Amino acid sequence: MNNLVYLKNDEPVCSSLQVAEKFGKEHRNVLQNVDNLIAENLAVKSMFKLSSYKADNGQSYRQFYMNRDGFSLLVMGFTGKKALDWKLQYIKAFNQMEKFIREKQTQTWIETRKAGKLTRKAETDTIKNLVKYAKTQGSQHADKLYMTYSKLANKMAGVSKRDEATVMQLNNLSLMEHIILCVIDAGIIDGKHYKEIYQDCKKRLETVKDLAYLEQSA
Repeated sequence: MNNLVYLKNDEPVCSSLQVAEKFGKEHRNVLQNVDNLIAENLAVKSMFKLSSYKADNGQSYRQFYMNRDGFSLLVMGFTGKKALDWKLQYIKAFNQMEKFIREKQTQTWIETRKAGKLTRKAETDTIKNLVKYAKTQGSQHADKLYMTYSKLANKMAGVSKRDEATVMQLNNLSLMEHIILCVIDAGIIDGKHYKEIYQDCKKRLETVKDLAYLEQSA
């Protein structure tokens, strides 16, 4: 949904590493701030969950994931225009994620997700035929087409994780996947090269996405 707040155990959280990056702080200093908060009051500990991340050098370092309350405490003392801008962006991100959590509990979301799985299966069956078709045309990496088309559909629908997508995003994704399977079937019948079929899919999806954005903004 956004790249600031994530879902962990159905709770919206953000990471100390990203907070340090966005607010222009040294991560070690942010970690020290969290350590100090926990040391001052053990009740704060439940707002922060210790974790780790792997750096470019291959080494693992600690970080914290924090909920809205933990974030609020941590950044309370961060001042300046840039800090205020990021505080507002994080507040918006937390609000969006909390709204999504409520939506995910509705029957509408559950039924939409279930319907999306059926469309996804139909698309996967079609791509299975495309894989065989591509191999007859000499493709050495045809099995990667599953991932290729999955990334294409997700990108066009604005979805990173299906279980973190809104009802609107799930509906858009199902539409994209339905278009893909139709274009693939038509391309195979017409005897097109498998690479040309992909380009046809991409063009069709881009057109549909542009039209969808026009409708949303109208």
